[in-house]
Amino acid sequence: MSETEPTPGRPPLTLAMLALVIAGEAIFFLPFVIARVFRPTLLEVFGISNLELGYAFASYGVVAMLAYFPGGPLADAFAARKMMTVALLSTSLGGVVLAAIPSLGVMKWLYAYWGLTTILLFWAAMIRATRELGGDEFSGTAFGILDGGRGLVAAATGSVAVLVYSWLLQGDSDAATFAERTAAFRQVILVFAGITLASAMLVWFAVRVDDRDTVASEPRITWAGAVAVLKMPAVAVQALIIVCAYVGYKGLDDVSLYAREVLEYDEVAAAHTSTVSMWVRPIAAIAAGIIADRTRISRITALSFLILALGCGTIALGWFKPGMNAVFFGVIIVTSAAVFALRGLYFAIMQEGHVPIRYTGTAVGVVSAIGYTPDVFMGPMMGKLLDDSPGALGHQHLFAVVAAFALLGLVASLAFPLLPKRHGEV
Repeated sequence: MSETEPTPGRPPLTLAMLALVIAGEAIFFLPFVIARVFRPTLLEVFGISNLELGYAFASYGVVAMLAYFPGGPLADAFAARKMMTVALLSTSLGGVVLAAIPSLGVMKWLYAYWGLTTILLFWAAMIRATRELGGDEFSGTAFGILDGGRGLVAAATGSVAVLVYSWLLQGDSDAATFAERTAAFRQVILVFAGITLASAMLVWFAVRVDDRDTVASEPRITWAGAVAVLKMPAVAVQALIIVCAYVGYKGLDDVSLYAREVLEYDEVAAAHTSTVSMWVRPIAAIAAGIIADRTRISRITALSFLILALGCGTIALGWFKPGMNAVFFGVIIVTSAAVFALRGLYFAIMQEGHVPIRYTGTAVGVVSAIGYTPDVFMGPMMGKLLDDSPGALGHQHLFAVVAAFALLGLVASLAFPLLPKRHGEV
């Protein structure tokens, strides 16, 4: 990442990167990290099924999908720190509602609200700020640090949250009453809301990349730029790559429930399996970004998709039984590494596609609107697969679907370098 001298009144770029890392994960604590780490607990406390939770995720996904495209041009027009600060503040307020343990109907509206706060105001602004910090030479490294750092924040926070939850239950979750588990879980939610609020303050003071001379002279929202970006074949294939990678990421939501239902872990031990997966993220994403800057980004994404297909295919075969802890953790670690390597690269590949930096926000809006459609269909699909085939079989079906998407992503990654990178002048 290029280190330029900070202008008077602006924090160093390293501090801006740190703020992006923290905020980039904190924004998703409430909508996603809680459900990933505490899925069995969340289902019990809220009294809902996997399918009903999937409907809440779908509410988020529908709103997010509609918000991605307008959020892109907004990121090209307005200061990143202002947009991200408002987004973080608004998201943290939703945590107060979630801590009240609302009905399923309210929960669906809450997730729809989070679809606006996390995507319309935040997502493209964060991606553009990261690309500007990395520049042409270190795009892979910058995005690797972003996702790897986000993973470190998520893993550390998730691990602390599990410890807090265990401490509130005095270390024995199976012996705790329903009321005790509910009270403990409510405290965990409020902790996540507080961290999200604090990250808003950090962003406000640290992320000031928008006031550099290279940005001040650029045009704002233009339809010609948006149309030109839409015509680029590389943008369409990048969107497909993100779809396939994001299906793999969403599939990791099932790890804790798989450990609970198939390997017979208790609630706390099952939650720990998810945090182990999360600890892989910083190493995999940063390493993939550094390696990709020394080779071809699409080559590393292809390798990652291959590993993801093999890992999920192994789980889909149903080989794991209670007591096979070492082998299970080995497969989860390798599979998670592939997923998080992809997350660290699937926006960096924009550099290989030669998307002009002044239209980064617009391009992010386009590829995200398509690429994150798993937010719409993965929740209900996961819920239906797991509820229709209780026990190990439902989990096998789910991981078979993820493996199929990984193979499609492999094909897209291999095709990416062969595509024309521009369509007309942008």
